[in-house]
Amino acid sequence: MRLLRTIISKIRIIFMVLVKFTCFMLVMLGGAYLLAPMGTINSKDIDMSIYSNTPNHTMMVLFNSEYFSGYLFAVTIALVGFVAYLLWELHEVAVHKAHEKKSAHIQLVFALSLCGLFLHKAWWVLAIIIAFANWAHIGASISKIISNGRQKAHSPRRPSEHSEA
Repeated sequence: MRLLRTIISKIRIIFMVLVKFTCFMLVMLGGAYLLAPMGTINSKDIDMSIYSNTPNHTMMVLFNSEYFSGYLFAVTIALVGFVAYLLWELHEVAVHKAHEKKSAHIQLVFALSLCGLFLHKAWWVLAIIIAFANWAHIGASISKIISNGRQKAHSPRRPSEHSEA
């Protein structure tokens, strides 16, 4: 029974990958069709026999196709959009980490992250430090240092400490 569930799970994953790929290709081909008028090829009438190293006729038909140019344009737009999305996710990593840890500093991290986006990147680095810091450990360490200092201040002094050298 467990083996059957594992097999069905793997088939479902493969099916979803194929569905996503098909949807992506349909969007790209639709973009190629819509962007084809912008990809007018102006050099279709050049006699390619004057060049010594040219692609074969089938490749030239593909390269001289407006739809191929539209497809390249659609892929370029999709790639630029994906890179912008990844950069935004990298920029928001501090906010996501603070939210994941249910930190009390979420608003501060968000504000510093925006300051890092618009003002200076040092604010973004500070937001990363605040989001990834273990504040419970830092608070316990500071409390321990303070309590150790108070214990030493209130402890009785030895007689050798009162004499002058």
